[in-house]
Amino acid sequence: MVSKCDDLPFETTLEVRDACLCLHLQRAARAVARRFDAALRPLGLTSGQFSLLMSLNRPEPASIGNVSSLLAMDRTTLTANLKPLERRGLVTVAADDADKRTRRLSLTPAGRALLSTAVPVWRRTHAEIDRLLTGSSPDRLRADLRALS
Repeated sequence: MVSKCDDLPFETTLEVRDACLCLHLQRAARAVARRFDAALRPLGLTSGQFSLLMSLNRPEPASIGNVSSLLAMDRTTLTANLKPLERRGLVTVAADDADKRTRRLSLTPAGRALLSTAVPVWRRTHAEIDRLLTGSSPDRLRADLRALS
């Protein structure tokens, strides 16, 4: 069944454009990611790779399940994102000693060194983005975003 143009007025498009939280969050996420991608590019990292590496900066190796949950990423996507980092020697993936079905993820010394170099870049870029949030609180925004996730 083909609907008529009159069934969905253009005003509805404008309503969605102006009110849709999903649209605004997606646009903001892409814009923020582009800023971080540009800042991290000289280090050979994307914003997603930085987040993934940072999620592995912990005292004990993380399971794929833990990391996928933290990053809100399915395991298949996480595994695909790990491969280039593993090829670069930044991450190791190994079987868990107690349960061979579980994979443990660790930063290598090269991964830690790259993260150490990347953190000041991240801090600078983050401060620039926080300054763009005039008239609102970056901490409040973070709290609101956490409430949505």
